Amino acid sequence: MNDLIEKKKKGKLREYTESLAVALLIAFFIRSFAIEAFRIPSGSMIPTLMIGDHIFVNKFLYGLRVPFTKKRIVHFRNPERGEAVVFMYPVDEGKDFIKRVIGLPGDRLLLQGDEILVNGKPLERSSIAIRAGEAKGRSLIPVVPDAVASEVGLRAISYFQGWEDFHYYAETTGRVHHLVQYDDFPSPAVQEIEVPPDHIFVMGDNRDNSSDSRDWGFVPLENIKGKAMFVWLSVDFERKTLRWDRFGKWIK
Repeated sequence: MNDLIEKKKKGKLREYTESLAVALLIAFFIRSFAIEAFRIPSGSMIPTLMIGDHIFVNKFLYGLRVPFTKKRIVHFRNPERGEAVVFMYPVDEGKDFIKRVIGLPGDRLLLQGDEILVNGKPLERSSIAIRAGEAKGRSLIPVVPDAVASEVGLRAISYFQGWEDFHYYAETTGRVHHLVQYDDFPSPAVQEIEVPPDHIFVMGDNRDNSSDSRDWGFVPLENIKGKAMFVWLSVDFERKTLRWDRFGKWIK
Protein backbone atom coordinates (compact mmCIF):
# COMPACT_ATOMS: atom_id res chain seq x y z
CA MET A 1 0.00 0.00 0.00
CA ASN A 2 2.78 2.41 0.97
CA ASP A 3 4.64 1.56 -2.24
CA LEU A 4 1.54 2.43 -4.28
CA ILE A 5 1.19 5.80 -2.53
CA GLU A 6 4.88 6.50 -3.07
CA LYS A 7 4.57 5.70 -6.79
CA LYS A 8 1.59 8.04 -7.11
CA LYS A 9 3.56 10.84 -5.42
CA LYS A 10 6.49 10.30 -7.77
CA GLY A 11 4.11 10.23 -10.73
CA LYS A 12 2.55 13.55 -9.71
CA LEU A 13 5.97 15.12 -9.13
CA ARG A 14 7.13 13.96 -12.55
CA GLU A 15 3.95 15.31 -14.13
CA TYR A 16 4.44 18.74 -12.52
CA THR A 17 8.13 18.78 -13.49
CA GLU A 18 7.35 17.94 -17.11
CA SER A 19 4.60 20.58 -17.26
CA LEU A 20 6.97 23.21 -15.85
CA ALA A 21 9.71 22.21 -18.29
CA VAL A 22 7.33 22.48 -21.24
CA ALA A 23 6.08 25.89 -20.03
CA LEU A 24 9.66 27.17 -19.67
CA LEU A 25 10.55 25.82 -23.12
CA ILE A 26 7.56 27.58 -24.70
CA ALA A 27 8.40 30.83 -22.87
CA PHE A 28 12.04 30.59 -24.02
CA PHE A 29 10.92 29.97 -27.62
CA ILE A 30 8.51 32.93 -27.60
CA ARG A 31 11.08 35.28 -26.04
CA SER A 32 13.86 34.17 -28.41
CA PHE A 33 11.97 34.16 -31.69
CA ALA A 34 8.62 35.92 -31.44
CA ILE A 35 7.88 38.52 -28.74
CA GLU A 36 9.93 40.08 -25.96
CA ALA A 37 9.02 42.63 -23.30
CA PHE A 38 11.03 45.84 -22.81
CA ARG A 39 10.75 48.72 -20.35
CA ILE A 40 11.21 52.36 -21.41
CA PRO A 41 13.75 53.91 -18.98
CA SER A 42 14.26 57.36 -20.55
CA GLY A 43 12.32 60.17 -22.21
CA SER A 44 14.02 60.08 -25.61
CA MET A 45 10.86 58.80 -27.35
CA ILE A 46 8.35 61.17 -25.69
CA PRO A 47 5.58 61.88 -26.73
CA THR A 48 5.29 58.44 -28.40
CA LEU A 49 6.61 56.49 -25.41
CA MET A 50 6.68 57.57 -21.78
CA ILE A 51 9.15 56.71 -19.03
CA GLY A 52 7.66 53.68 -17.32
CA ASP A 53 5.98 52.25 -20.41
CA HIS A 54 6.39 48.50 -20.76
CA ILE A 55 6.13 47.35 -24.36
CA PHE A 56 6.11 44.18 -26.41
CA VAL A 57 8.50 43.93 -29.34
CA ASN A 58 7.94 41.83 -32.45
CA LYS A 59 11.19 39.89 -32.94
CA PHE A 60 9.76 37.68 -35.68
CA LEU A 61 9.06 40.46 -38.21
CA TYR A 62 12.60 40.91 -39.49
CA GLY A 63 13.65 37.26 -39.24
CA LEU A 64 14.86 34.60 -36.81
CA ARG A 65 18.22 34.67 -35.08
CA VAL A 66 20.18 32.19 -33.00
CA PRO A 67 19.39 32.97 -29.34
CA PHE A 68 22.00 35.17 -27.58
CA THR A 69 23.78 35.91 -30.88
CA LYS A 70 23.43 38.33 -33.80
CA LYS A 71 23.41 35.53 -36.38
CA ARG A 72 20.14 35.28 -38.32
CA ILE A 73 18.78 31.87 -39.26
CA VAL A 74 16.09 33.34 -41.52
CA HIS A 75 15.80 36.89 -42.88
CA PHE A 76 12.36 38.25 -43.79
CA ARG A 77 12.90 41.97 -44.33
CA ASN A 78 14.82 45.00 -43.07
CA PRO A 79 13.34 47.80 -40.95
CA GLU A 80 11.48 50.44 -42.92
CA ARG A 81 11.76 54.20 -42.58
CA GLY A 82 9.54 55.46 -39.77
CA GLU A 83 9.40 52.24 -37.74
CA ALA A 84 10.25 52.34 -34.03
CA VAL A 85 12.84 49.61 -33.47
CA VAL A 86 14.64 48.07 -30.49
CA PHE A 87 18.33 47.36 -31.03
CA MET A 88 21.56 46.60 -29.25
CA TYR A 89 23.28 49.92 -28.57
CA PRO A 90 26.36 49.93 -30.86
CA VAL A 91 28.58 51.54 -28.22
CA ASP A 92 27.63 49.00 -25.53
CA GLU A 93 25.78 45.99 -26.92
CA GLY A 94 24.77 44.92 -23.44
CA LYS A 95 22.19 47.73 -23.51
CA ASP A 96 19.00 47.90 -25.59
CA PHE A 97 17.80 51.19 -27.10
CA ILE A 98 14.61 52.13 -28.91
CA LYS A 99 14.53 54.84 -31.59
CA ARG A 100 12.79 55.63 -34.87
CA VAL A 101 14.33 54.75 -38.24
CA ILE A 102 15.02 57.95 -40.20
CA GLY A 103 17.67 56.87 -42.71
CA LEU A 104 18.07 53.60 -44.61
CA PRO A 105 21.23 52.24 -46.27
CA GLY A 106 22.31 54.63 -49.04
CA ASP A 107 20.11 57.53 -47.89
CA ARG A 108 21.52 61.05 -47.87
CA LEU A 109 20.41 63.13 -44.89
CA LEU A 110 20.68 66.83 -44.17
CA LEU A 111 20.05 67.91 -40.57
CA GLN A 112 19.82 71.65 -40.13
CA GLY A 113 18.31 73.02 -36.94
CA ASP A 114 14.95 71.29 -36.55
CA GLU A 115 14.70 70.47 -40.26
CA ILE A 116 15.39 66.97 -41.57
CA LEU A 117 15.80 66.28 -45.27
CA VAL A 118 15.95 62.72 -46.58
CA ASN A 119 17.30 62.44 -50.12
CA GLY A 120 16.56 66.12 -50.64
CA LYS A 121 12.96 66.00 -49.36
CA PRO A 122 12.00 67.42 -45.95
CA LEU A 123 10.00 65.24 -43.59
CA GLU A 124 6.38 66.43 -43.58
CA ARG A 125 5.43 67.99 -40.27
CA SER A 126 2.25 69.71 -39.05
CA SER A 127 1.85 71.54 -35.74
CA ILE A 128 -0.36 70.09 -32.99
CA ALA A 129 -2.10 72.69 -30.81
CA ILE A 130 -2.49 71.99 -27.08
CA ARG A 131 -5.41 73.07 -24.89
CA ALA A 132 -3.05 74.22 -22.15
CA GLY A 133 -5.77 75.71 -19.94
CA GLU A 134 -7.50 72.32 -19.64
CA ALA A 135 -4.36 70.28 -18.87
CA LYS A 136 -3.80 71.20 -15.20
CA GLY A 137 -4.11 68.23 -12.87
CA ARG A 138 -5.04 65.82 -15.65
CA SER A 139 -3.29 62.64 -16.77
CA LEU A 140 -3.94 63.57 -20.39
CA ILE A 141 -3.07 66.81 -22.17
CA PRO A 142 -5.98 67.60 -24.54
CA VAL A 143 -5.23 68.81 -28.06
CA VAL A 144 -7.25 71.12 -30.28
CA PRO A 145 -9.44 68.89 -32.50
CA ASP A 146 -8.40 70.41 -35.81
CA ALA A 147 -7.78 68.77 -39.20
CA VAL A 148 -4.25 67.65 -38.28
CA ALA A 149 -5.32 65.97 -35.03
CA SER A 150 -8.25 64.30 -36.78
CA GLU A 151 -6.03 62.95 -39.56
CA VAL A 152 -3.73 61.15 -37.10
CA GLY A 153 -6.55 60.20 -34.71
CA LEU A 154 -5.13 62.26 -31.83
CA ARG A 155 -7.26 63.55 -28.96
CA ALA A 156 -4.70 63.93 -26.18
CA ILE A 157 -1.05 63.45 -25.21
CA SER A 158 -0.04 61.65 -22.02
CA TYR A 159 1.04 63.98 -19.23
CA PHE A 160 4.73 64.24 -18.30
CA GLN A 161 6.64 66.74 -16.21
CA GLY A 162 7.75 69.74 -18.27
CA TRP A 163 5.31 69.20 -21.14
CA GLU A 164 4.72 72.98 -21.35
CA ASP A 165 8.28 73.52 -22.64
CA PHE A 166 7.73 71.72 -25.95
CA HIS A 167 6.06 72.14 -29.32
CA TYR A 168 4.27 69.11 -30.75
CA TYR A 169 3.99 67.96 -34.34
CA ALA A 170 2.47 65.20 -36.42
CA GLU A 171 5.30 63.97 -38.63
CA THR A 172 5.30 61.63 -41.60
CA THR A 173 8.39 59.44 -41.86
CA GLY A 174 8.13 56.96 -44.71
CA ARG A 175 4.61 55.53 -44.43
CA VAL A 176 4.33 56.17 -40.69
CA HIS A 177 2.39 59.09 -39.17
CA HIS A 178 3.66 59.72 -35.63
CA LEU A 179 4.23 62.41 -33.01
CA VAL A 180 7.42 64.33 -32.27
CA GLN A 181 8.29 67.19 -29.98
CA TYR A 182 10.85 70.01 -30.08
CA ASP A 183 11.97 72.59 -27.54
CA ASP A 184 12.84 76.24 -28.23
CA PHE A 185 16.55 75.61 -28.67
CA PRO A 186 17.30 73.94 -32.03
CA SER A 187 20.84 72.73 -32.60
CA PRO A 188 22.92 75.19 -34.65
CA ALA A 189 24.92 72.29 -36.11
CA VAL A 190 24.48 71.26 -39.74
CA GLN A 191 25.06 67.59 -40.52
CA GLU A 192 25.28 66.06 -43.99
CA ILE A 193 25.16 62.29 -43.71
CA GLU A 194 25.20 59.30 -46.02
CA VAL A 195 24.01 56.07 -44.41
CA PRO A 196 26.48 53.24 -45.14
CA PRO A 197 25.42 49.79 -46.40
CA ASP A 198 23.87 47.43 -43.82
CA HIS A 199 23.24 50.28 -41.37
CA ILE A 200 20.40 52.61 -40.40
CA PHE A 201 20.22 56.13 -38.96
CA VAL A 202 17.89 56.53 -35.96
CA MET A 203 16.49 59.40 -33.92
CA GLY A 204 14.28 59.77 -30.86
CA ASP A 205 10.87 61.43 -31.16
CA ASN A 206 11.93 63.81 -28.37
CA ARG A 207 14.13 65.41 -30.98
CA ASP A 208 16.09 67.91 -28.89
CA ASN A 209 16.52 65.53 -25.94
CA SER A 210 17.67 62.24 -27.40
CA SER A 211 20.99 60.46 -27.58
CA ASP A 212 20.86 58.87 -31.02
CA SER A 213 22.67 58.49 -34.35
CA ARG A 214 23.44 62.22 -34.36
CA ASP A 215 25.72 61.59 -31.39
CA TRP A 216 27.07 58.04 -31.64
CA GLY A 217 26.60 57.01 -35.26
CA PHE A 218 24.77 54.36 -37.23
CA VAL A 219 23.10 51.13 -36.10
CA PRO A 220 24.22 47.92 -37.86
CA LEU A 221 21.25 45.96 -39.20
CA GLU A 222 22.53 42.90 -37.37
CA ASN A 223 21.94 44.76 -34.07
CA ILE A 224 18.20 45.13 -34.67
CA LYS A 225 16.12 43.03 -32.28
CA GLY A 226 12.62 43.88 -33.43
CA LYS A 227 9.83 46.38 -34.02
CA ALA A 228 7.91 47.99 -31.17
CA MET A 229 4.30 46.73 -31.04
CA PHE A 230 2.22 48.09 -28.18
CA VAL A 231 2.25 49.20 -24.54
CA TRP A 232 1.02 46.48 -22.17
CA LEU A 233 1.73 48.32 -18.92
CA SER A 234 2.51 51.95 -18.06
CA VAL A 235 3.67 53.20 -14.67
CA ASP A 236 3.77 56.92 -13.86
CA PHE A 237 6.51 57.07 -11.23
CA GLU A 238 6.06 60.81 -10.66
CA ARG A 239 2.39 60.48 -9.72
CA LYS A 240 2.79 56.97 -8.30
CA THR A 241 -0.05 55.59 -10.38
CA LEU A 242 -0.79 53.61 -13.52
CA ARG A 243 -1.49 55.26 -16.85
CA TRP A 244 -4.60 53.22 -17.64
CA ASP A 245 -5.20 55.08 -20.90
CA ARG A 246 -1.92 53.74 -22.33
CA PHE A 247 -2.67 50.05 -21.77
CA GLY A 248 -2.93 48.38 -25.17
CA LYS A 249 -1.78 51.50 -27.06
CA TRP A 250 -0.23 50.54 -30.41
CA ILE A 251 3.08 52.22 -31.22
CA LYS A 252 3.28 54.11 -34.48
